[in-house]
Amino acid sequence: MLSSLPPASPSCRLTRRQLLQASAIALAGLPLSGCGWTLAEVRPAVGKPGNKDELFVYTWSQYTDDTLLEEFTSQNGIRVIADIFNSNETMLATFQAGKGSIYSVVYPSDYKVSEMIEKGLLSPLNPNQVEGLDNLLPQFQNSPHDPGNKYSVPLSWGTTGFIYNSEKLNPPPDDWDYLWQNQAKLSRRITLLDDVREVMGAVLRSLGYSYNSTKPNEIKQAYEKLTKLKPAIASFTTDAWRDQMVAGDLLIAMGYSADAMGVINENPQLKYVIPKSGSSLWSDTMAIPKTAPNFDAAYAWVNFMLQPSVAAQITQRLFFATPNQAAYDQLPAPLRNNETLFPADATLSNCERIKPLDANVTELYDRYWTKLTSG
Repeated sequence: MLSSLPPASPSCRLTRRQLLQASAIALAGLPLSGCGWTLAEVRPAVGKPGNKDELFVYTWSQYTDDTLLEEFTSQNGIRVIADIFNSNETMLATFQAGKGSIYSVVYPSDYKVSEMIEKGLLSPLNPNQVEGLDNLLPQFQNSPHDPGNKYSVPLSWGTTGFIYNSEKLNPPPDDWDYLWQNQAKLSRRITLLDDVREVMGAVLRSLGYSYNSTKPNEIKQAYEKLTKLKPAIASFTTDAWRDQMVAGDLLIAMGYSADAMGVINENPQLKYVIPKSGSSLWSDTMAIPKTAPNFDAAYAWVNFMLQPSVAAQITQRLFFATPNQAAYDQLPAPLRNNETLFPADATLSNCERIKPLDANVTELYDRYWTKLTSG
């Protein structure tokens, strides 16, 4: 089972969406070199961006480690500097502000790919320079956010659900409404993600609506339902729940499947469930910015990450689901059969991908979110 798998190095086991401790270190001006990456916002660019022997990658916190970077350098003779961002919004703002010109590879989530294409921020991929796309599962070879993978290559995927203490919650949670039905018992021992689209989407699903609703009345209903739960919520956080959950201070947290794998590996009493009324199905990708200074190195990196042996190794070390069928086939049975990482098709059929919304609807979501989380 999972408890028999070797844990990732504690110093490099970081969450998908936030990095609070790292941020504190960054504010102190200290480098974060132990895991093979640095924080882009505080590290000035070093070297020459056009250097053919150097590659700058802008990525999520858990997607690289020293072993990965060193193996790439060994194969290609190119030094990699992997900077991290903690949200798609931070990443996009970096490029819109003209501060992303040192990066030759960036890791946007699926719904941000289409937005970056519209804004003219990504370079079309040359299909003659990408090797291994045929190893991808069929559903990832023609993403609705980037038909034909013309601008992006899927790297990982997962779901959003509940991480909970199986010894203290009986019966266990099975749907979003569990929070409201057990509000008194769970009071101040619940956390929800610090993510407007995920949280509002989950409540919309609990009401029988789409995760991507654009109807003002439905969005208002979701907000009003959340206000009833708010007194019981300990915090809106995307990663601070981890230590609290492992320590037993929380009973249930909304989180991503990749992060759930890490805490379950530390404490087998913890379990993960995808709510039966439906949740989100997300994927993160690799893309080449239009301003990339080193296209050759960028293609070398993408092709390296598409190698089945590389993809399988990082799934085992970093615990995120690979969309690479050939890599999946190389995984040990406990990972291949783990439904936190690889849910059954019947479960996935009830999940939705988060879609970009027009500006007016986005503003409505944000207005309700600000009212909910402030004060």
